[in-house]
Amino acid sequence: MKYINQFLIIMTISFIGELLALTLPIPIPASVYGLSIMLICLFSGIIKLKQVEDVADWLILIMPVLFVPSAVSLINVGEAILQDLLLISIVTLISTIVVMTITGKVAQTIIERKEKNHE
Repeated sequence: MKYINQFLIIMTISFIGELLALTLPIPIPASVYGLSIMLICLFSGIIKLKQVEDVADWLILIMPVLFVPSAVSLINVGEAILQDLLLISIVTLISTIVVMTITGKVAQTIIERKEKNHE
């Protein structure tokens, strides 16, 4: 029963995110709404981590399996991907470099702030 309750909490938050995505005229995916609501609920204490932790850990554990249908569907668009493979590779390379650089700078800033606070 514990797992059913945890799953229902997560699904309810996801459903609210879906409703917001349908009703609000802002082009934000429902999953972003749902994750934001969950984050706010966890930080504010409306939902305690213990209330969703076990099912959330399980969902993270099986996450790779959830990508299988998306990966299989790429077979249907294989020719289109091959035509744009160079462009896709360039965009992937540039975005990877940008993300790594920004992540490194943010981590470096956080470490420097912590060192200043300890002094």
